[in-house]
Amino acid sequence: MQSINRFLYGPTPEEKVRAWQTKLRSESRLLEREMRQLDLATNKARQSVKQLATKGDTKSARILAVEIVRSKKQKDRLSVSKARLGSIGTQLTQQLALIKVTGSLQKSTEIMKLSNSLIKLPQISQSMREMSMEMVKAGIMEEMLSDTLEMDADEELEEEADAEVDKVLYEITDGKLGELSSVGTELPSLEDKLQEEETERTMERYRQQLNGLLST
Repeated sequence: MQSINRFLYGPTPEEKVRAWQTKLRSESRLLEREMRQLDLATNKARQSVKQLATKGDTKSARILAVEIVRSKKQKDRLSVSKARLGSIGTQLTQQLALIKVTGSLQKSTEIMKLSNSLIKLPQISQSMREMSMEMVKAGIMEEMLSDTLEMDADEELEEEADAEVDKVLYEITDGKLGELSSVGTELPSLEDKLQEEETERTMERYRQQLNGLLST
C-alpha cells in the first residue's frame, strides 16, 4: 500500500525531510574535505614562506603570504557555511516533530534565510538550489530570494589587506618579515637569479594549489 501511495502521491513529508537531511550531511562532508585540503596546501605554503624569508626573498614570500590570507578567509567562509548546513538540519528535525502533530510540513523563514545564504557558495550552490526548489514545492519555503551575490569578502580596503599580510609574514617568520616588507633594490647576481627562478617555480606550484582550491 505504501508503494502504491508513493507512486501516486510521491514521497511522504517525513521521507522528504529524511532525504534532505541526508543531502545536507553529504554537502557538509564535502566542505570538511575542502577545508582539509586548504589546510594541507596552506601548511606547505607556510613552510615555503619560512624558507624564502631565510633566503631574504621578501617579494616571493609576500606573494605566498597573500595566498595564505586568502585561503584563511576561504576556510572561514566554508566553516560558517558548514554551521549553516547544520542549522538547517536542526530545523528539519523540528519539522519531523511537527509532522507527527500536524501531518504536514510548515513554513520556516529560518530555513529560507539559511538556504539563500548557502546558494551563494559555489561549492554547494547547485545542490542547495535544487533542495530549495524542492522545499518551495513542499511548502516549507517561499520563492527563493534574488540571486544577487554579496560583495566578495576578499574585496577589502587595500590597507587592511596589506596589514593582514604583514601580520601573517611576521607570525610565520618569527618577526623576520612583516614589519619591513619593501624589496631591496640591489642588483642580483647570476647565481641569485638562477636561485630566484627555482624558488619562483616552487612557489608557483603552491600558489596554484591554493588558487585551485579558492576558485572552485
